[in-house]
Amino acid sequence: MSSRNPISYIIGIDEVGRGPLAGPVVVCAVAVPRGLRPASIAKHIPLRPRPSADGSGSCTKPLTRGLVLRDSKKLSASQRNTWATAIKADPRIHHAVAAVTPRVIDRINVTQAANRAATRALEKLLTALPASARIDVFLDGGLFVKHNLKFEILNLKNNTKRNYSARFYNPVSGAYTDLNISTIIKGDETIPAISFASIIAKEHRDALMRRAHKKYPVYGFDRHAGYGTKKHIAAIRKNGRTPLHRNSFLKKIA
Repeated sequence: MSSRNPISYIIGIDEVGRGPLAGPVVVCAVAVPRGLRPASIAKHIPLRPRPSADGSGSCTKPLTRGLVLRDSKKLSASQRNTWATAIKADPRIHHAVAAVTPRVIDRINVTQAANRAATRALEKLLTALPASARIDVFLDGGLFVKHNLKFEILNLKNNTKRNYSARFYNPVSGAYTDLNISTIIKGDETIPAISFASIIAKEHRDALMRRAHKKYPVYGFDRHAGYGTKKHIAAIRKNGRTPLHRNSFLKKIA
């Protein structure tokens, strides 16, 4: 697409893993073409076999019945996986993921860690997009893009961190991209790009915690993903902490 008629993207950013006792905080940034409807990615949703109406055999059917796009925490594991598969398979949609480790969370606090991950994920995503693209960025909840060598925060509208403009320097192309950035409370319920980001971030973090379970099976990371369940707390008290645990979160536990 020529620079006279640049493609326009909406980028949604969301995080998972702010509250667990163990594991990283993970942020995903997803870019979708402006005007893309969630229903349009249904063709990328896997098919499942079902009996044919005449009983002669089986046919296939998209996994779309009752599948509504929403925040990842409100989807079943099966629904979340279905959406994640479709999002990743759609060539119109781009995404990037970043994570911050428990040690860094302990050092700078989880809010700063989430903002650092959000900034890194957005950097990775923007590097892969055309510099001429028109881009609006929407972050969920309390996330904020941090000023650094690649991001120049130009102005805070109404002197708040909820609406501001920024300029991104792409070290690959050497070009600058202007951004309008907004933080939206409960954005994962109203902006599809944020919902997409929430889903992919959740899938990514859960996969990390399933791998962690193989190394530390007594803690049950594959079941609770590091959250403070009774069984998880009991396992910490019995077996001690692992390098995956956030020491700053465990001061009153073990």
